[in-house]
Amino acid sequence: MKKTLLIIGLIIFTFTTVNAQKGVDFGVKGGINFSNMTSDNFYESDSKIGFHIGLVTEIPFSNKFSIQPEILYSTQGADAKLSMVGGGPLLTEYSLDYILVPILAKVYLSNNWSIEFGPSFNFLINDEAFRPTLQDIIIGEEIIQRKYIDAKGNSFEFSGILGISYKFKENFFGSVRYFQGLTDSIDDDAKNNGFQLGIGFMF
Repeated sequence: MKKTLLIIGLIIFTFTTVNAQKGVDFGVKGGINFSNMTSDNFYESDSKIGFHIGLVTEIPFSNKFSIQPEILYSTQGADAKLSMVGGGPLLTEYSLDYILVPILAKVYLSNNWSIEFGPSFNFLINDEAFRPTLQDIIIGEEIIQRKYIDAKGNSFEFSGILGISYKFKENFFGSVRYFQGLTDSIDDDAKNNGFQLGIGFMF
């Protein structure tokens, strides 16, 4: 945890320093996540809706190319059915919270449209997994006492991002991204994937 906080502090310091340089834009962004997880140990999985929010900097190298570092808080996960030997699929709900640090190349197709791609360095800050049992207390259709199990989340994940962005007037922008985990998010050989829909404002 201390290492994660140190990394976050260094990134914020870098964002502030870079923003002081001429021609560099600094802003905020947020939006909705539609995340899922895939694994050979899953019978099937359904996506979860979460959110992301954070800071963004755009460092231009020409009129057509920029580097865009970001730091985001992101809630992700999946509703998975684990394949069980000799039994039916076992439902498990995963909730994984990350600090995401994407460092993206941004190529402008026009004055407004651009494509974004690059790696993201993701630090797990919270993980939970819930598995319904016969001991759960249920009133109506609401489970008011849950059995949480060890989610076995990995502290670091490396992923790739591909997306498209559009600049509106008055410094507003919107983006749609697909992200794909390249390393395991939990010990069950599961990898994150999904879409981010976001809006932001550059100062």
